[in-house]
Amino acid sequence: MNNNPVIYADYPDPDVIRVEDVYYMVSTTMHFMPGCVILRSYDLIHWETAAYVYDSLDDTPSQKLEVEKHIYGKGMWAASLRYHKGKFYVCFVANDTHKTYLFTASDINGPWEKKEIQGFYHDCSLLFDEDERVYIIYGNTEIYITELKEDLSGIKPGGLNRIIVKEVEPHYLGYEGSHLYKINGKYYAFFIHMPKAKGRRAEACFVADTLQGEFIGGDVFDDDMEFHNSGVAQGGIVDTPEGKWYAMLFQDRGAVGRIPVIVPMCWEKDFPVFDKKAPKHIEISSTRPAYKYKPLVGNDNFIYESDEKGNIKLKDFWQWNHIPESDLWSVTEKKGTYRIHSGKICPNINYAVNTLTQRTMGPRCESVVTLDGSGLKDGDYAGLCLLISSYGFIALTKEEDKTYLVMCARVAEDKSIFGNLIDDQPAAEYQRIPLNTDKVTLKAYANFEDLKDECEFYYKDGDTWNKLGITHNLVWKMDQFVGCRFGLFLYSTKEMGGIADFSDFIYNTL
Repeated sequence: MNNNPVIYADYPDPDVIRVEDVYYMVSTTMHFMPGCVILRSYDLIHWETAAYVYDSLDDTPSQKLEVEKHIYGKGMWAASLRYHKGKFYVCFVANDTHKTYLFTASDINGPWEKKEIQGFYHDCSLLFDEDERVYIIYGNTEIYITELKEDLSGIKPGGLNRIIVKEVEPHYLGYEGSHLYKINGKYYAFFIHMPKAKGRRAEACFVADTLQGEFIGGDVFDDDMEFHNSGVAQGGIVDTPEGKWYAMLFQDRGAVGRIPVIVPMCWEKDFPVFDKKAPKHIEISSTRPAYKYKPLVGNDNFIYESDEKGNIKLKDFWQWNHIPESDLWSVTEKKGTYRIHSGKICPNINYAVNTLTQRTMGPRCESVVTLDGSGLKDGDYAGLCLLISSYGFIALTKEEDKTYLVMCARVAEDKSIFGNLIDDQPAAEYQRIPLNTDKVTLKAYANFEDLKDECEFYYKDGDTWNKLGITHNLVWKMDQFVGCRFGLFLYSTKEMGGIADFSDFIYNTL
């Protein structure tokens, strides 16, 4: 039997479809680039990265971390994934540009054509109806359904445009996270919400015979998997080739992020009936039992070759924090090395360009990397971090041409999801030791079990790992709105032009 949640990592707001014998799932990636990840599976349990929809979105100053601009807590989220007449459709909003984007491709690997849908449609979902009409459902508390033009460029003049559901109960979060389907001639709209009476997120569904008719329904799933009253909700539904149905939802799990949970469901009198509890273990038959999946996280020796156009494609478990500066990173200048050049002055790690990241994996994980800081300048910091607004890191730094190893962190005094730590405050330094070398092997360890959400940092001395600094508490907040990630970084506080070389990256799930 396989564990549920099916992925113990930050893949929130899932939408899932099946195309013949292949399942695809899209997830929110916010400010990370390349963005809008699509995963692939043959059993809804094991997943691998199939594609990213875009390398960069709009190349705005904020998306590129220019000066002290950023899109933390914004960027793309809650995409709708559909397949219609041989074409894939991905639709989402970006909360920094306030635009609704539509990407289309005939192959999941692209190329993806980028367009815009005029208007802004929060947590939207597309529906291609049988009469060749297309609709978009969206909103918060009040849920709208709007008919689009045939080319999906905007609202169809004279087309359907109405509110189908209103949140009327006292609530912390009104209906949102819309997913719309037409199944056996009826229309089903699924939402997430958090009524005050429950105090946690729940999944709701409303059904109508026509899009002009009354949508009737209510809550269909309310469970926290015995995990701190954190509700499992929001996502898509999908059927197997054998006709079994499942919902792919997500659950907030603290600093590791919001992680996918699968829930069996069936139909009774044309209404979805979810299992009362999300199973902690699950088995689903595979459409390709012998298939070997690529890992969602992994090691890298940083040995890459350019393609015929001179482009480099990193392994697909890597994403940059915001759009990278192409002239300031390389994996070919020095073979077996991820090299970062410093090109700006930063107050802290949040504004560092070309920070290369991977998701952390629960319940525990660690990463190891070797760093050569011989090219650093005074005031530079280069090292291994756990990236979240309440970040922690271990780094080499230079001061008056002397080399030091430091452990730094941003402590969140407020342990709630609220508050903003994205500012110009420097990290607090918790330990510093002098080094007589510029090359060191570093380790970052994270423990997310049962919301422990702690991290520790180590350096290697011979065959011994020595801890540096404090055991730091990582706190998930809405300021970044993403789960914690390992990151390789360099930023300068005094002068530009420094260089950091990373090699032999190792990732262990524990």
